[in-house]
Amino acid sequence: MSLRDFLERFRPAGTPGASATGVPADRAAERAAELQPALDRLTDVQREAARIRAAAEQRARALRQEASEEAERLLADARERAPEVRRQAAEPLLREARREADALRAAGDRRASAIRERARERMPRLVELAVADAMRPASGTAADP
Repeated sequence: MSLRDFLERFRPAGTPGASATGVPADRAAERAAELQPALDRLTDVQREAARIRAAAEQRARALRQEASEEAERLLADARERAPEVRRQAAEPLLREARREADALRAAGDRRASAIRERARERMPRLVELAVADAMRPASGTAADP
């Protein structure tokens, strides 16, 4: 008990007049009795807040777990679909590359055809020159055809 509480006991308890017997009321006890219902309600509110907080933490853990599982499912699905997506993305490029290859092949075929045509045109003259060249040493003439 503090000094103040001790001295508080000797303060007048009632109105001046006839003396009263006994010790005046304990004001600290009166205050405690007055505040106790409010403090009890506050304790209940604190318990409820703790319960709500615990439930929220549990729900947050569950949400994080669900989100993690969903992310894993999405990732697995993306990995499964990746080859098809790549194929679809590459398809226009492959089509263009095939068109370019076909154009190059066609240009090469035209050029080869032109070379064959020139060879057909020049072949008789070249054969004549080759035969004349081959016959020259046998006949002994040095004249050019």
